[in-house]
Amino acid sequence: MDQEKRKDLEAAGIDVQSALERFMDNEMLLERFLKKFLDDPNYEKLKAAQAAGDREGAVTASHSLKGVCGNLSMTELFDLLTRQVGLLRAEDWAGAMALMPGVDRAYEETCRAIREAFG
Repeated sequence: MDQEKRKDLEAAGIDVQSALERFMDNEMLLERFLKKFLDDPNYEKLKAAQAAGDREGAVTASHSLKGVCGNLSMTELFDLLTRQVGLLRAEDWAGAMALMPGVDRAYEETCRAIREAFG
């Protein structure tokens, strides 16, 4: 992976070195999974749950998305979702939903960086 791609991914909150270690330094495998992230349905499920006031759906979607982000070393998004899941489980809907602008921004930035790096 060239330095420019790596720098862009890191600026978007992806710990590339950690992700590569998890993927046994296989850059092609990491690229494949990062591209696959773009099709993961959990962000849209979280947005739908938010719009519908579906607390159970929000917990499930946020927790699932958090897991994917953790596996791909998307640290900024992972940290936000970890906080959100905690708030949702504590039944603090308002606090959890207050994190959505940050989640939205981090998600969009992460997806943008992946698209730019790998087409």
